[in-house]
Amino acid sequence: MSERADRRSTPRSVRSDKLDQPQEKRARVLPRVTLTQEAFGVLSEKFARFMGTAQFLIGMTVFVAAWIAWNVLAPTSLVFDEFPFIFLTLMLSLQASYAAPLILLAQNRQADRDRVALEQDRARDERNLADTEFLTREVASLRLALREQATRDFVRSELRSLLDELEDRALLRGRDDDTPPPPAQHTE
Repeated sequence: MSERADRRSTPRSVRSDKLDQPQEKRARVLPRVTLTQEAFGVLSEKFARFMGTAQFLIGMTVFVAAWIAWNVLAPTSLVFDEFPFIFLTLMLSLQASYAAPLILLAQNRQADRDRVALEQDRARDERNLADTEFLTREVASLRLALREQATRDFVRSELRSLLDELEDRALLRGRDDDTPPPPAQHTE
C-alpha cells in the first residue's frame, strides 16, 4: 500500500500532527466574542456615561463601606482583607485602570462626532452665505431694472399731473376767449 493510501485510510486525529495538512476545527468551550470597533466604542460610551451617574457613585460608596465594615467587624476567621485593605486598594486600582482608557475612548468618539458636526455646520453656513449673496445680487438687479420701468403709481401720478395741466389750460383758454369751451364730442 502506498503512503497516500495510508493517509486516506487513517483517521484525521492521527494525521493532525502533520504540518502540511490543515487541522480540523475544534469545538470551543467558550463562545467567541467578537466586538467591532464601533460596538466597543458604543460600549465604552455607555460605561463612561454610567460612571458619571449618582447611581454609580452611591453604589461604589456602599461597596467600599460594606468591604471595610466586613473586614473590620467580622470575626477574624471570616476577614479576607485586613486593616491596610490592600486587596480593596488593588480592586479600586484595577477598576480605575480600566475606566480611564474607556472614558478617554468615549471622549475621543464624542470629539470625532463634534468635529463632523462642526464641518457640516460650516458647510451649511457657507451654502447659506452663498445663497444670501446670490439673492442680494438678484434683489439689487431687480431694483435697477425697476428704476427703468414705469410703476403703476408713477403712471397714475403722471396722468394726474397731465390731467391737471389740461384742466388748467382749458380754464385759461376760457378766460381769454370769454367763450365757453366746446362740449366734448363722444365718438363711439
